[in-house]
Amino acid sequence: MHEQDSAPHGNSTGHGRRGFLSAAALAATSLVAVTGAAPTQAHSAESAPGTRAPARGRNQVTAAITQSGHRRLGSLKVSSIGLGCQTMPGNLYGPVTSRKDMLALIRTAVDQGVTFFDTAEAYGPFESERIVGDALRPVRDDVVIATKFGWDIDPDTGARGGLNSRPDHIRRAVDDMLKRLRTDHIDLLYQHRVDPTVPIEDVADTVKDLMAQGKVLHWGLSEPGLQTIRRAHAIQPLTAIQNEYSTLWRGPEEQVLPLCEELGIGFGFVCWAPLGMGFTTGTINPYTRFTEGDFRAAVPRNSRDNMPANMALVQLLQDWAVCKGATPAQIDLAWLLAQKPWIVPIPSTTRLSHLLENIGAEEVRFSRDELQELNAAVARITISGARLMPPVLAQTGVEAPPR
Repeated sequence: MHEQDSAPHGNSTGHGRRGFLSAAALAATSLVAVTGAAPTQAHSAESAPGTRAPARGRNQVTAAITQSGHRRLGSLKVSSIGLGCQTMPGNLYGPVTSRKDMLALIRTAVDQGVTFFDTAEAYGPFESERIVGDALRPVRDDVVIATKFGWDIDPDTGARGGLNSRPDHIRRAVDDMLKRLRTDHIDLLYQHRVDPTVPIEDVADTVKDLMAQGKVLHWGLSEPGLQTIRRAHAIQPLTAIQNEYSTLWRGPEEQVLPLCEELGIGFGFVCWAPLGMGFTTGTINPYTRFTEGDFRAAVPRNSRDNMPANMALVQLLQDWAVCKGATPAQIDLAWLLAQKPWIVPIPSTTRLSHLLENIGAEEVRFSRDELQELNAAVARITISGARLMPPVLAQTGVEAPPR
């Protein structure tokens, strides 16, 4: 076990709205609990399934917690904290209560000021896009929808083969996405993973054509190699890179974030798993038993051998949460927002209480000295175990072949 970092300096009690946000998250949890849904074995503020959202109009807490901050991804104006929708089909981190509840959660997110929603054809597969499309159709012009292509998925069975970014496949995939999303355009289209058999120039040219047709407005790459970013950007300027990033995984700081900065104004960085797949919320520990089929059970850093050492990070976030009148999840998200003005986290959740908690993170502020202290404390903690399983990890940081 690593030595725990000392508690941060400063106020030891929350005050003003920041103090309220922590209490409101707890109050929302209580309100949700009275609906009678059973708790799950491994719940998290990022993606925990299981609890039914209260009927709209009966929850006074939601009326008080709204998100007002915005950030820029290129020319896209998005809420400073978005909503990842990958867990809503209920087959990634365990089952959800119902599709109806997921629709209601997205609509509540819109009411609370969230304007940025992230999905992909691979989530479900297809079902996450359908949920997002159905939920956002009434407010389509007021929100930004991001989705991803890049897998060879059987349209009838949903069976996923390997990677496929051939131009003809991209075109078919986008047409199918538009139908599922119930829209005539995709605000931000990512290549989900770099296809090692297709030159990125071919991908960029295809997306450029789709943009000329008005089907796609902006594009980006997810977990790409560094040279692939440069080559893609030279053909059709990228709007965003989406990689995993949190206090638990700081890999992008070494090369990806500096490259985003180098490529100039208008570039953005979107963080998936900004809460470490729920680990940094403090609700996962060495005694956690994940539900059957939960993706996180196979993640090496969550193993019984690795997790005890990683709890030092959770303790650090808990210490800061006490001092800032917030929750560990809010500290982690606020830490991300404080790193760069063009970073946008997209925590996923299937619970109302966690949605409110996450968007409340924008109220947490760090002074310059506090941020330096927190950065140094996080850097002193060594995380044990890989962030993904070997076959999945092998698909990250891939360079596309030459044209």
